[in-house]
Amino acid sequence: MAVAELTGGGGGGGWRQMSSFSLHLITSRWFLVFASLLIMSASGATYMFGLYSGDIKSALAYDQTTLNLLSFFKDLGGNVGVLSGLINEVTPAWVVLSIGAAMNFFGYFMIWLAVTGHTAKPHIWQMCVYICMGANSQAFANTGALVTCVKNFPESRGIVLGLLKGFVGLSGAIITQLYRALYGHDSKSLILFIAWLPAVVSIVFLRTIRIMKVVRSQNELKIFFNLLYISLGLAGFLMVIIIIQHRFNFSRVEFYGSASVVLILLFAPLFIVIREELTLWTHKKKGLNDSPQIIKVVSENPPPVELVAPPPVVAPPEKHVSCVANIFRPPDRGEDYTILQALFSVDMIILFVATACGVGGTLTAIDNLGQIGKSLGYPTTSTTTFISLVSIWNYLGRVVSGFASEILLAKYKFPRPLMLTFVLLLSCVGHLLIAFGVPNSLYFSSVIIGFCFGAQWPLIYAIISELFGLKYYATLYNFGAGASPVGSYILSVKVAGHLYDKEALKQLAAKGVTRRAGDDLTCTGVECYKLSFLIMTAATLFGCLVSFILVIRTRKFYKSDIYYKFREQADGADFPVVLTADGVAPVRGGESRAVPMPMQVQPPPPPLNNQNK
Repeated sequence: MAVAELTGGGGGGGWRQMSSFSLHLITSRWFLVFASLLIMSASGATYMFGLYSGDIKSALAYDQTTLNLLSFFKDLGGNVGVLSGLINEVTPAWVVLSIGAAMNFFGYFMIWLAVTGHTAKPHIWQMCVYICMGANSQAFANTGALVTCVKNFPESRGIVLGLLKGFVGLSGAIITQLYRALYGHDSKSLILFIAWLPAVVSIVFLRTIRIMKVVRSQNELKIFFNLLYISLGLAGFLMVIIIIQHRFNFSRVEFYGSASVVLILLFAPLFIVIREELTLWTHKKKGLNDSPQIIKVVSENPPPVELVAPPPVVAPPEKHVSCVANIFRPPDRGEDYTILQALFSVDMIILFVATACGVGGTLTAIDNLGQIGKSLGYPTTSTTTFISLVSIWNYLGRVVSGFASEILLAKYKFPRPLMLTFVLLLSCVGHLLIAFGVPNSLYFSSVIIGFCFGAQWPLIYAIISELFGLKYYATLYNFGAGASPVGSYILSVKVAGHLYDKEALKQLAAKGVTRRAGDDLTCTGVECYKLSFLIMTAATLFGCLVSFILVIRTRKFYKSDIYYKFREQADGADFPVVLTADGVAPVRGGESRAVPMPMQVQPPPPPLNNQNK
């Protein structure tokens, strides 16, 4: 019979306990999620282009084609983040966030200087560089925060993508409420606000965002759903306050009040994080105090037993094969593809085309909402309403597609590409409402297009992570996003902008007016965008067809257990371990349990048989 003599460690005062918990909190997994939510809620300035595009157009005397060219470079910067992905592959996340913060401030600050006349009128190419650089900071923020969260919560990736991208969708309405409290109705100051706010938020949480060991908590889904409920409350409040502000003229004090409520709801997830981490920290402290830190095993019949670890298993050396030679020999779906294997795969090409058609069309509609409303005779105050509606339903589309696709996949093996196909089909309804100019239909089309635009992103990003693995997800994630500006350039610049200016010149000619240099082109009536959105509808239907091809190709993959390896990884992770008189107790999530664990024993002479203790 063996007797274990155990000695443990001590305690500390209230201040020491508070300091210990504070350190535990700011380095915890759930505080990382909270920090990511704040970064995402301030990184959606690209979706607010409709609020300040009129200032750019009037201050710099641009026509609609030039404005749409700026919109394209904004989309190019916001969605082509391959550089941020490659940087993230070789550096910590804080480096990516730092670069993004610097780019955000420089790009939008230079635009503000140009619009307000503090600098000479820049060349068009300079404005394109400024807005591309400012928008590209969003890709750096997404890569630094969102990709890191997906890698830390691989079994809940759909939920993580939906929640975080949902806050990006809400960011337009959030920033609008905050800027009105600070600057009133000065839309030019909005450009300055979106220059410094996202940069400050990213810098504050630089060291918080990092890759952590994968641990599957029993109440992980419950915590994510609690965060979802708070975000739904925030979205609901924003919806109500937008409607009220549309009907009544708010004073600065009333804007202060609405902005204060937004900030309270924005920081409410911190209370959930503190409660969860306090529980984990308390259990961990209790487990460490109740369990010995110094272990000495004494036998009643000496000599003492020597514990010997089993010999390590040495894997045979792998034969090095050139990555170029394996481009067209990818692994099975779900395994880690190399970057080149993924880029040249048929699945990625199909997904890229579907994204270019679907996201390109909805993004074109969002970027032109201000001009669409003006051409259809909506009042100027309605433009802000359209942008805010798009922002809120953009959020709802993201969280609904993220959470719903994860639940449907887990319970019914419902493939995400099929849900993407349905979303693309729904977006066609919004395009047709704009094309035919049904009275007051722009409110409904804003809701549909905002929802569909948001719903596509979590699905696309989750599909990429599931088909091609997480090893090079930072780069592949940004490559998938690069399809958006391709579709936006074709549909916005070459189609919508060109046809708008053509119709505007036709209307001027009908009035016998000759356009002078420096005059902006203004088109009125349904014909301004009718043909453009009919073309977008056809392109989106083509994207539906292409997406359905991906459904057929991946149907067997989504019927299998695609997350099994992450469960094995979490179960086999190196958790803190304590020894008790009954055996070895792994500590997971701060909770210790005494469970028998096999140990290889080699006794000294006289020889004894090995036994498991």
